[in-house]
Amino acid sequence: MPRLSQQLREWFQARFGTGTLDWLTHKQVPRHHHTVWYYLGGMTLFLFIVQVVTGILLLLYYRPSPGEAFESVQFIMTKVQFGWLVRGIHAWSANLLIFTAMLHMFSTFLLKAYRKPRELTWMTGCVLFFLFLGFGFSGYLLPWNTLAFFATKVGTQMMAAVPVIGNWLLTFFRGGEDVTGATLTRFFGFHVAIFPALTTAVVGAHLFLVQFFGMSVPPSIERTYSNKPVPSYSFLPSFMLRDLIGWYLALGVLAALAALFPWELGVKADPFAPTPAGIRPEWYFLFLFQTLKLIPGRVLWIEGEQFGVLVFGLAATLWVLIPFLDRNPTGRVGKLITGIGAFAIVYILAMSLWAWRS
Repeated sequence: MPRLSQQLREWFQARFGTGTLDWLTHKQVPRHHHTVWYYLGGMTLFLFIVQVVTGILLLLYYRPSPGEAFESVQFIMTKVQFGWLVRGIHAWSANLLIFTAMLHMFSTFLLKAYRKPRELTWMTGCVLFFLFLGFGFSGYLLPWNTLAFFATKVGTQMMAAVPVIGNWLLTFFRGGEDVTGATLTRFFGFHVAIFPALTTAVVGAHLFLVQFFGMSVPPSIERTYSNKPVPSYSFLPSFMLRDLIGWYLALGVLAALAALFPWELGVKADPFAPTPAGIRPEWYFLFLFQTLKLIPGRVLWIEGEQFGVLVFGLAATLWVLIPFLDRNPTGRVGKLITGIGAFAIVYILAMSLWAWRS
């Protein structure tokens, strides 16, 4: 085995040069009591790969039309060998992907990893998170069941609250005035073509930036070691092997969840049926849903929903631009931004729990 490894290395170096892989063998990862958070990025990447692989397998049998979508998913779950398991892994990994991406983003924020020169790393990571939310929203409708149909109807209706272009956005994403087969076709196109293409490009840029600038060291660790170098260990094989162990455990958790808690298909959507009681979006949109419910019908001269959409839109923009707002993480402004971010995390958790319990 060592001889085969050496032969492969020599074959690669003969074609691409001896220095091509040097950055991997010489790259170091800081070692401190916050190192565990570094693994969330790799875990998110792994779950995205699982999404791609299982999505391709489902795509072999799925048919994106109102008359066949539900039946094709039903066929996958009942007739295709291990189809129920593949769909279960795809559904569970989609939710875990957004969960780990959210944890990764918030841990990066609290550890101040967006500081110079990593501004673009933070911004591409935020774009990836928004794309993952787009994946979740567009994929939710594809089974064409009752819950997905009416949840999508409620979700897309919120687009109408966007000032100036709201009605255009609603018509564009629905493919008309209401949720119909045209909506399903458009969401399918976004889910399997547009979002994957954009995500692949942004993931490539994000990984390049992470490798180029390396792992950030939190300000508290920098102060602890002052002018001394922070302890570290090699990316290859030490960090990579730990990452692979995490991926292996994640795959086991996904398989267990899909086997023990199969993802239900529900009842086929009937566009002419009344909206069932208690319809709400997926868990990662619950805080937004609950907030919009609490806003009064009118705030000053602005409609309540429009006001909520404007506030959340402004908050998302400021979130992306945090590296340029927080120039001195240990200063007064930096501490204020950290406090506001911590409040946002608590707010999201509290509103999500409130919406889930109600």
